[in-house]
Amino acid sequence: MDASYTKPYKTDVIVIAPGQTVDALMVADAPPARYYMAALPYISTANPPPPRPAFDNTTTTGIVQYKSASPSLHPVMPTMPSFFDNAVAFRFYSKPTSLCRPEDRTVPHHVDERMFITVGLGLVACQPTQLLCNQTQGALAASMNNVSFQFPTTMSLLEAHFKDVNGIYTADFPDKPPVFFDFTNASVNAVPALQPLMFTSKATKVKKVRYNATVEMVLQDTAILGIESHPMHLHGFDFFVVAQGFGNYNHAVAEKSYNLVDPQMRNTISVPTGGWAVIRFIANNPGVWIMHCHLDAHLSFGLATAFEVENGPIPESTLPPPPPDFPTC
Repeated sequence: MDASYTKPYKTDVIVIAPGQTVDALMVADAPPARYYMAALPYISTANPPPPRPAFDNTTTTGIVQYKSASPSLHPVMPTMPSFFDNAVAFRFYSKPTSLCRPEDRTVPHHVDERMFITVGLGLVACQPTQLLCNQTQGALAASMNNVSFQFPTTMSLLEAHFKDVNGIYTADFPDKPPVFFDFTNASVNAVPALQPLMFTSKATKVKKVRYNATVEMVLQDTAILGIESHPMHLHGFDFFVVAQGFGNYNHAVAEKSYNLVDPQMRNTISVPTGGWAVIRFIANNPGVWIMHCHLDAHLSFGLATAFEVENGPIPESTLPPPPPDFPTC
């Protein structure tokens, strides 16, 4: 999974979030015949009542045929889960574990940086020249800890980091949300006193960490404007998924379920619908690395942040200069 070895895990269904990869071995031990291999979309939003929003509800198929099977046989169709089956998705996302070999990295037990990050949708105030924006309700946005990431336009984050240029970004991404509330309760959208929680601020904020620090992140889904599974992808690193679950994260309860022996390694974690995930990674790759939702629309809405990792003590752990043919704008 995501190019990391796992212990053998037997399954008849594979769930792949946007940005994830899974390699599987199929054992051809069924009675010789023709079989459909089928795939359908997983709709992670809470099972909406009719009329449901439109989505591509087709099922794509390929045929696996045993050499001794007659081509005239009608292929057998597998039993498919519901489009909205969160339980099936969570079972596959959470059950596999890492194949730990002597040379493999082990999950760090000491944590240097702890972050609690809300991920989800929201609103942002309309700009004077913005089209298709409700001036009363605002424009659709997405955020992490109520910050909707604004991509720089004059210089890349990495170039600004290397050249120490001010004004491109600020290193003050918050370690926690501005307000703690009942994150996964849909009533947050109906309580007038909680309406300000829907509005986010646009900014280019990054989290600065020292080289080789261990970072633990609690990724908490919110019900603002609707709950769904957000596939969060971290550039530059693999991370350990030490725990995940539904509802609001409770450290005292969740810590008892932490897998610090053989947790799966990923570079993209599908945060459970209306739930949370805890990940750890070692910041041993200097530079500026974005973390974002792999749903393209959510990335454009601002569901992202970045980590600014300082240089290490030796040349091999120091960010090299740009190449001679580095393009200029």
